[in-house]
Amino acid sequence: MPLSPRVVDLGPYDVLLSVAELGSMGRAAVRHGVSQAAVSARIRALEGALGVTLLERSPRGTRLTATGALVADWARVAVDAAEALEVGVASLRTEQAARLRVAASLTVAEYLMPRWLVAFRGEHPGTSVSLASRNSADVVAAVLAGDVEIGFVEGPEVSDDLEHQVVARDRLTLVVAPIHPWAGRRRGVDAARLAATPLVAREAGSGTRSFLEHAVGELADPVLELSSTTAIKAAAVDGMAPAVLSSLAVTGELATGTLVAVPVAGVDLDRRLVAVWPRGRPLTGPAADLVRLATRRRE
Repeated sequence: MPLSPRVVDLGPYDVLLSVAELGSMGRAAVRHGVSQAAVSARIRALEGALGVTLLERSPRGTRLTATGALVADWARVAVDAAEALEVGVASLRTEQAARLRVAASLTVAEYLMPRWLVAFRGEHPGTSVSLASRNSADVVAAVLAGDVEIGFVEGPEVSDDLEHQVVARDRLTLVVAPIHPWAGRRRGVDAARLAATPLVAREAGSGTRSFLEHAVGELADPVLELSSTTAIKAAAVDGMAPAVLSSLAVTGELATGTLVAVPVAGVDLDRRLVAVWPRGRPLTGPAADLVRLATRRRE
């Protein structure tokens, strides 16, 4: 049921209990870190709200009236309960501060998160981090469901239900085996050709696939759908079909020549990697610190 308008903030009751215990408004003022005039004003306001006299003042000090003693007994229960509530909430804050749940898309989890977490560990040695690697759609779902405090995705668009901040930038790269006919094309392929070519691709819902569809339009059905970047690279190296992957994921293969980058004409494959969290909820604590560290290391 709604509280009565006569139920006021517990602060004045706490002051009343101090006056009763110490027998002096001056000593109560010292305990609460306020002036004696402020203590007197709070008591008068409380008496006005309740419509009763709570204290008797005399040269020998201040003591509770009979009514005041009764109110103080009831108030002590409420103040003690409020203190217990505050202690309980504080313990929840401490528990949350010692644990950070993160979900990240595959690219972020594999190629960026490790060094972010090394830096985070240096600042928060007592905070444990739980990291779930999922596709971008599943990361968003986990954030919205409250399963994690912060998510990192690579899709082209961010849900209106989420706040977001760019933490890094990446570029998608079309790669083929050295024996593939596209390997020697200096002018590369255009968007229409790429869209019409069956690829080895990530599953629907992945940030990489969503971004590519956004950039070049509807894609041909994949030759093979895989949820692992490593597996996609292996299939491309074997010559099964071209693949489009994060530049972060193919650095080693391009350096050794097991994969060849093919230019894509007329298409911007640069993309943002973003941190996401529920709209309307301020980003604080370890989650905010992780985003700050990631942004500071933006490439």
